[in-house]
Amino acid sequence: MIRPRELVSGAAARLRESGVASPEHDAAELLAHVLGTTRSRLPLVDDVSDAAAGEYDVLVARRAAREPLQHLTGVAWFRHVELAVGPGVFVPRPETELLAGWAIEHAGPGSVVVDLCTGSGAVAKAVADEVPGARVHAVELDEPAYAWAERNLAGTGVDLRQGDFATAFDDLLGTVDVVTCNPPYIPLEAWESVAPEARDHDPHLALFSGADGLDAIRVLAHRAARLLRPGGLLGFEHADVQGESAPAVLTATGRWVDVRDHHDLAGRARFTTARLAR
Repeated sequence: MIRPRELVSGAAARLRESGVASPEHDAAELLAHVLGTTRSRLPLVDDVSDAAAGEYDVLVARRAAREPLQHLTGVAWFRHVELAVGPGVFVPRPETELLAGWAIEHAGPGSVVVDLCTGSGAVAKAVADEVPGARVHAVELDEPAYAWAERNLAGTGVDLRQGDFATAFDDLLGTVDVVTCNPPYIPLEAWESVAPEARDHDPHLALFSGADGLDAIRVLAHRAARLLRPGGLLGFEHADVQGESAPAVLTATGRWVDVRDHHDLAGRARFTTARLAR
């Protein structure tokens, strides 16, 4: 039998040496997962059996090899909802909760909300959860990611479809109140700078978008303009280095007003919002 504190301390050291960004958090989260408890309740655990310690050691080794924490636990939390995640779907990041929060703030009962490139369904599920009565639609092209979204959005009332966001929802043209999107936005030349957790495990369709990372955003600017009613709102995430170039894509079309960029909690440029001109 081994004390949890000793296990977590040793695991955190291994993860730190492997370059994991949050070694203490991840080490504790993995042990809580193995023990079927929560991180906050680990101090209440007296000892860990040899069998559990062996299972934990395997998971720590996989995390040290930079397999995403959420793939190991099978769960990602996003605002107030739980998401099932694993190989084949982009793991939602905490920064994207800000985009979802913006959408929730601007949607209301009866609002028509469309989430393009929905991935795991995180934003769509959060909006459906926090805005009762909103009519939420979502689309995902990639088949494995769509399967995860289907699982996560079951029973939520979200209208989930499989297809290309560039052509989706012809039946909603000109009627949508809010469009959200977390598109691919990493330049192809930035391959080496992407964290192994994303580069080696997230679908590349969800990551990379042409030479400058803006190809999908250009398509989004056109499609959202067709989906939204006059005065409708668009919000989309982008890379922290695209705080000027991403809004400029909208401005250049002449179809958008109130184009504004927003920072995340670390002060980095994170998402752009705009209103379709009337």
